[in-house]
Amino acid sequence: MAIRERLSGNEAVATAMKQINPDTVAAYPITPSTEVPQYFSNFVANGEVTTEFIAVESEHSAMSACIGASSAGGRVMSATSSQGLAYMFEMLYIAAGMRLPITLICANRALSAPLNIHNDHSDSMGVRDAGFIQLYCENNQEAYDNAIMAVKIAEKANLPVMVCYDGFITSHSVENIMLIETEDVKKFVGERKPTQYLLDEERNISMGPMDLQKYYFEHRKQLAEAMRGAKDIIKEVSEEFYKLTGRKYDLYENYGMQDAEIGIVALSSTAGTAKDAVDTLRKAGVKAGLIKPRAFRPLPFEELPKELKNLKALAIMDKCDSVNGYAAPLFTELTSAMYSQGLTVPTVNYIYGLGGVDVKVDDILSVYKKLNEISKNGNVENTTYYLGFED
Repeated sequence: MAIRERLSGNEAVATAMKQINPDTVAAYPITPSTEVPQYFSNFVANGEVTTEFIAVESEHSAMSACIGASSAGGRVMSATSSQGLAYMFEMLYIAAGMRLPITLICANRALSAPLNIHNDHSDSMGVRDAGFIQLYCENNQEAYDNAIMAVKIAEKANLPVMVCYDGFITSHSVENIMLIETEDVKKFVGERKPTQYLLDEERNISMGPMDLQKYYFEHRKQLAEAMRGAKDIIKEVSEEFYKLTGRKYDLYENYGMQDAEIGIVALSSTAGTAKDAVDTLRKAGVKAGLIKPRAFRPLPFEELPKELKNLKALAIMDKCDSVNGYAAPLFTELTSAMYSQGLTVPTVNYIYGLGGVDVKVDDILSVYKKLNEISKNGNVENTTYYLGFED
């Protein structure tokens, strides 16, 4: 039976963690993810979970503790944002390289400098090549649901998973959501049953040894193959979740793309704003559509171009910038995937919302207006635009 609640995104995720009851949670506070371990520590103090909660002295130590606990065979979770995720950088690669199924909650926030505590995606995009599966959430319900699914995905794939949602916009806003009964959550995620772990009395192993050239190359290739295989695991777990809850998830969401002539690709909460813009344009007879990627790692490089093939113009929106003199991460990766699939669509990159700048329906409508112009003449004057700035 579903339970109707009103929770912020952070409280919803902490509730999911309570229902999962992991063996270990190690975390250090940083805005806007602080509330996740704060709420969870209350559950620990009240005896509502049996989790070993480790209050560490830094985010680097938080991920280090998670690596140790996961290596020992435990189910492990943590949460962070922005500079905290950057401070974890070294250990993120180790967690992935050791194939440890750690679940990391990331309430997305801008990176310094200048100092800014508001939302963009520069933190998670900055570690996109660490080897973590990355799932992006539009709202509180998706943050709660993905936090639960992430545990099962991680343990099936033997890869760490990062659940990303927009700081303050999602993390602190209160919305109506549907919770799952705790016993159903426990049954869904099951028990962790590692095949190799340090505390196995029957089999002595070492973890994290030095690899010389050939073996290092082999292990990195295995990591890449595991990420490719994670697409099927995400879909499999999402189908199990659909049967439990009736809530449908895939690698991405298609909104109005069936007959769309102009389209946008956007992550997280911005997709919700874009849906309102699509609805407005549809009422006016404009064939507009939206693709909301849920998984950025692994990138659905085969599936997404098929959804875009009938468009006359496309905008890929990034809430961060690669500062590479060209364009931002989602744009460069998706256009590369389109090229590999032989797809040519006039495409522009919109960088938006850096440092938490508001993006409203009218802003998204202005993007569709530009796409409508491109669709008529096929002329892409500039590859990259900064939404909200008139050059």
